[in-house]
Amino acid sequence: MKIERLSQDQIRIFLTFDDLLERGIQKEDLWREIPKVHDLFSEMMDQAYSELGFEASGPLAVEVYALPAQGMVVIVTRGKMNGARSADDEDTEDDVYEMEVTLEQSDVATYAFRDFEDVISVCRELKRAKLTEDGRLYAYKGAWVLSIEPSLTESDRFPAVIALLAEYGEATSITSAMLEEYGKVIIPSGAVEHICEYFAS
Repeated sequence: MKIERLSQDQIRIFLTFDDLLERGIQKEDLWREIPKVHDLFSEMMDQAYSELGFEASGPLAVEVYALPAQGMVVIVTRGKMNGARSADDEDTEDDVYEMEVTLEQSDVATYAFRDFEDVISVCRELKRAKLTEDGRLYAYKGAWVLSIEPSLTESDRFPAVIALLAEYGEATSITSAMLEEYGKVIIPSGAVEHICEYFAS
């Protein structure tokens, strides 16, 4: 489990499928109201408090994203209560938090590369193997991030696409929304094809 602070009131938690299996949770369980999932959320909040001093109080917006071959991303945003509070409300504020949960499943394969040479290499391999010529390339926090949607690749070839991406890069917990907001789009579409054209060997 990896936790990072995005802002004063927002954290991101990355859970691998191994993290879930260790706790006896299947990916599908996250969409259900079961005690194991509540225990997992409590564990995440305890770890967020001990590592980052992030206190889960008041209303919380929880966004859960399922990523292919990578795991789950959970984004927790702490909000402010609407309206005035009475003295009684103040006493119970630390004991109770409201949770609004949004669940989304993303099939997009997103991999980060420290070295641009690795991006060129994986694009050449993807094209040579006739797996895909698509993709979207971002610059994000000193890394190159290549994002490929399965809808633009033949379904039986997508596992091979992920295998090649994993060979050259590292699976990342960054969601498309985060990349759009905080990253810089370098090649908006056809990234594999364009990179192979620009850097022909």
